[in-house]
Amino acid sequence: MSAREAAIRVRGLKTAYGSHIVHENLDLDVWQGEVLGIIGGSGTGKSVLLRAIVGLKRPSAGSVDVFGRDITRLDDAERQAVERQWGLMFQDGALFSNLTVRENVLVPLQEHTQLDRTMATEIADMKIRLAGLGPAAANKYPSDLSGGMRKRAALARALALDPALLFLDEPTAGLDPITAGNFDSLIRDLQQALGLTVFLVTHDLDTLGAICDRIAVLADKRVIATGTIAELRELDHPWINDYFNGPRGRAAVAS
Repeated sequence: MSAREAAIRVRGLKTAYGSHIVHENLDLDVWQGEVLGIIGGSGTGKSVLLRAIVGLKRPSAGSVDVFGRDITRLDDAERQAVERQWGLMFQDGALFSNLTVRENVLVPLQEHTQLDRTMATEIADMKIRLAGLGPAAANKYPSDLSGGMRKRAALARALALDPALLFLDEPTAGLDPITAGNFDSLIRDLQQALGLTVFLVTHDLDTLGAICDRIAVLADKRVIATGTIAELRELDHPWINDYFNGPRGRAAVAS
């Protein structure tokens, strides 16, 4: 058993939509300071797991501890205190279309802090730069941005409250290989510079190889394996073998 401290500890998780069970008796540890990639076939509930951890999907059973607090048992005030410790970036960015980039980043600052407008705006602009966007982007609306720029704007908003934990749902989906590679590098640089723990849902083999310390594989309604790419490639499981030992998997490892 690892002596590292867990940022997230999931035990016996069950999630369901009506009679359809997505996860059952799922266990997972995410160690502080690591980048953990979550992979699995279509319908295995990768994004559902993320939503259950951040409280957007209430589990039917089990516990979800974040920094030692079971979020399923907290009152509203206690939940808000824990939520301030994480940032969340959805697959499509989920930016408010009627707000500029700066105004989008200001939303969590206005909701969770008592900062005056001037100070909050300075922090928002700093987060925008931190996400790799130039000053001109702050006054643009999401519809004025390229796909890569929207991802960076969403990342800036996720970083607004200086989180210790960052949740990313398919962060490179829809990006061309060069833009995706640049975004991967940005995530790794920020993770190392800020000491972040990153929970990353992805299907991108290049992302797994570039920035993930460990990978957790979802199948059969639970986490069936965790480890590095090299460790997972040694396992005898049909889906894992197809994923990592097929032509794309071998190319990603070789690169």
